[in-house]
Amino acid sequence: MKTMTTEEIINLLDANEDLNIIDVREDFEVENGMIPGAINIPLGSIPEKVNELDKSKEYILVCKGGVRSANACEYLESQGFNVVNLEGGMMSYDGELEFK
Repeated sequence: MKTMTTEEIINLLDANEDLNIIDVREDFEVENGMIPGAINIPLGSIPEKVNELDKSKEYILVCKGGVRSANACEYLESQGFNVVNLEGGMMSYDGELEFK
């Protein structure tokens, strides 16, 4: 499984890279802020939302600490997706936040 550090994602965001970030935390968790541009698909909803994702894109998955997003990465990889797990999740991320 490919991984990315929070420093790497912050550098990509600062460079205005076009990123596809999926936050797999629950609704009550994302109320505390998300990485700018991320979409929220709670982990339990990934299988039913998989048809809305594009296999030609790379997705960066994030959760609170990195475990749920690793599980989501494993599932999506098994479905043929190109995914990256954000190491340490939101507990390690100290960049800008977006509130929905």
